[in-house]
Amino acid sequence: MTHPQTLYQKLIASHTVTVLDAQNVLLFCDLHLMNEYTSPQAFAGLHEAGRGVPMPGQNVAVVSHIIPTHPVRHRVIQDPPSALQARNLQANCERHQIPLFDTNDPLQGIEHVVAPEHGMVRPGMVIICGDSHTTTYGALGALGFGIGTSEVEHVLATQTLVYRLAQNMRIRVDGVLPTGTTAKDLILMVIRHIGAQGARGYVVEFCGSAISALSVEARFTLCNMAVEAGARGALIAPDATAIDYVLARAPDITGAWRERALAHWATLHSDGDAAFDVEHHFDASNVAPYVTWGTSPDQAMAIDATVPLPAHMVDAAQRSSAEQALRYTALCAGQALQGVPVQHVFIGSCTNARIEDLREVDRIVGHRHVASGVRAMVVPGSGAVKAQAEAEGIAARLVAAGFEWRQPGCSMCLAMNDDVLAPGQRCASTTNRNFEGRQGRGAITHLMSPAMAAAAAITGCITDVRNLEIAV
Repeated sequence: MTHPQTLYQKLIASHTVTVLDAQNVLLFCDLHLMNEYTSPQAFAGLHEAGRGVPMPGQNVAVVSHIIPTHPVRHRVIQDPPSALQARNLQANCERHQIPLFDTNDPLQGIEHVVAPEHGMVRPGMVIICGDSHTTTYGALGALGFGIGTSEVEHVLATQTLVYRLAQNMRIRVDGVLPTGTTAKDLILMVIRHIGAQGARGYVVEFCGSAISALSVEARFTLCNMAVEAGARGALIAPDATAIDYVLARAPDITGAWRERALAHWATLHSDGDAAFDVEHHFDASNVAPYVTWGTSPDQAMAIDATVPLPAHMVDAAQRSSAEQALRYTALCAGQALQGVPVQHVFIGSCTNARIEDLREVDRIVGHRHVASGVRAMVVPGSGAVKAQAEAEGIAARLVAAGFEWRQPGCSMCLAMNDDVLAPGQRCASTTNRNFEGRQGRGAITHLMSPAMAAAAAITGCITDVRNLEIAV
């Protein structure tokens, strides 16, 4: 009799090359994604040891973090250290025959947008990358997680990874998300509830009727930000929605391969009596649009609430963190966020820069215009997303409304490129982190959904998008 397994346990078992001890296994990795800033030392170590890359086709590289996004036809990385990183990545990929989405590749983009849109991500895979938001791929039933530079070197040399086993957490969300709320609001609510370390040491499996109702792109957002609760991975069992998404982007899966794939994917779910170490249950109907008020994704609140009072927090560390966050964000305890002016709006990142996100921004903006004194940027997640948005007329309408339409890249998600906020600037952002200095030294970041960011752009302040839609 087989022991009941969670989906996570099934994926680990199917990829375990050998068991090292009770807590560690040698794990085979189906796909290894690289970017320009976590791979240089790994390649250097590889070359010093005289090793090659035995499975180059299961590695893919993307230039995304340090690349400028100015709307020019041919992009040139002006910053010398960044340009060197890009050249080194190109040279290393050429040396080892690793596919590369380089600076001016028409399909270049953010790694976590590029990989699934080109059919590289399939249910049941193990996918690793030197970037924490690799959890994104759980939306398709693939186990994705971030690794360090020394681990990148090990994967390049062996296509395997020494992996410490995680515990199992299940988060069930039933009910229907109300009008005006999205997967971004849902995950911010979950993170606020369980805390920035609430899933530390766990791989989270999301399930429930509200999860099943989400599009694949919304599921990407959900799994992408699970790491902000400390999760080592995030999974959603692949259903017809996920499988249709994959098959539409994977023309190589045909004939007998297709039948075998479908049969295998049908087994990728937690057994009915599988045991989880921790379980949470949420009602989607209680979710409102969420906005962060502090400097951690768990310092978030419903838009119709008020900033919490640190004095009422029992935990001393939590209270101290809240006090410091309010000093940094220049907000007051008990304050409402609605009406707080913003100087910048950023719509982009691996969390919210896909075509569905841009369509929602377009819908909210309508015939309105960006408010006076606000700089609003839209950075598509990839060349493919950019081309589609332009073909649908989204780009032209947003430009006419006063938005900047940029080239693909990580852009203002993090201050590693030309897109950096000035000290004291307050930004409504669709990104995944609001740490101190994340978007620029002294800059203030409020995380929110694309719809909420669009509302902020056209009103000039943090706004409840539900009220805006009623007024349309």
